[in-house]
Amino acid sequence: MNTEDVLNEFRGAGALREGHFVLSSGLHSPVFLQKNLVFQYPERCERLCKALAEKIRAEVGEVDICVSPAVGGIIPGYETARHLGVPSVYVEREGGEFKLRRAFEIPPGARVAMVEDIVTTGLSSRECVEAIRKAGGDVVVAACIVDRSNGRADPGAPFVALARLDVPAYPADQLPPELAAIPTEDPGSRRLSK
Repeated sequence: MNTEDVLNEFRGAGALREGHFVLSSGLHSPVFLQKNLVFQYPERCERLCKALAEKIRAEVGEVDICVSPAVGGIIPGYETARHLGVPSVYVEREGGEFKLRRAFEIPPGARVAMVEDIVTTGLSSRECVEAIRKAGGDVVVAACIVDRSNGRADPGAPFVALARLDVPAYPADQLPPELAAIPTEDPGSRRLSK
């Protein structure tokens, strides 16, 4: 599956949106990938995550477990783990940092695939990777469905993306005039608890 195939899954679900969006990272962008509109369709999610699992295997071989950041990474993490034939767990924010909860454990030294949905800056991925390492896992790959940074993000581990895009993202105080003229939407989840 190539980048155009991935974008076609998003287009087919009405999940490739244009306008003025505040991303989970706090950056502003004229493009938003509403991944939950894709993940609501099991057949679309399966195609994407099966392809991601194949890419992970090709890059790093077998893994022992997939770990994802909640909430956005739970569905693709689970579905990718299913195709890899391994367990899937996730980390959640507690006291502002990612931690394993719900009696989840990572076997000491386990080869871990950290699976994320969409990466812009890599911040959530880095935080997830750090939590996995604190729990004793060996993060052999940080994988995502879409890398909006076109390879510039640093997830804190070897990086595999099913699709790489070069989508502009701007700090709030550096918006181009054409973007600043459009009302903002904040469809992400990071600021919901604030």
